[in-house]
Amino acid sequence: MKRTRGRPVHRRGISRIDQPSTRTHGWFVRAGFDKRADGRYAPRHRKFFGDASYGGKRRALRAAQEYLAIVERRGTKRKRRALGRAAYPALEASGR
Repeated sequence: MKRTRGRPVHRRGISRIDQPSTRTHGWFVRAGFDKRADGRYAPRHRKFFGDASYGGKRRALRAAQEYLAIVERRGTKRKRRALGRAAYPALEASGR
């Protein structure tokens, strides 16, 4: 007997795509949203993990989660460095 979940599990940044008409089945990752010049927000990182390419639904999800973890780790380092420089512009100007 096949097991089913009562409700889907919410994963921030990871979406499931099942589109039989185009035979597209997999997980789509979006992370690192930036504001563009025209005022829209768009993801900096986006990648599709297809079930057929990764050997099934669970393996594709696992790969998507690993990718999201790497991208999020990389994004926090950039923010910290940028904040450190921007927070003290007067000290940089004075040479301290």
